[in-house]
Amino acid sequence: MAETDNPDAPIVAPRIARYGEGPEGKPARRERAHTASRPPRFYERWWEFLHDVRAEMRRVSWPTYHHVQNTTIITVIAVIFFAVYLFLVDQALSRLIIGLDWAIEKLARLLGLV
Repeated sequence: MAETDNPDAPIVAPRIARYGEGPEGKPARRERAHTASRPPRFYERWWEFLHDVRAEMRRVSWPTYHHVQNTTIITVIAVIFFAVYLFLVDQALSRLIIGLDWAIEKLARLLGLV
């Protein structure tokens, strides 16, 4: 007979798993607790970190000198292009604002507002 078939059965909320209780269950956690006797000391963690860094650096694919040279040239050309472009846009907008100021001043004098 299922629990829902008994009308006199108390209504119990489902058990919510606490933090750290995953699908492995308590026996696996208990076994894991026996294997970890003490936390690693500072120098052990430091040497493990250095070992991991060295292993990761071996897996890095370093660019060739020719590749670095080409990407540097492309970057310098792009920086020069955008610097010139922004300079020209800035000059054009500043001349436009000066021209508008001149035109508004002439119009105000013509209408006698100044």
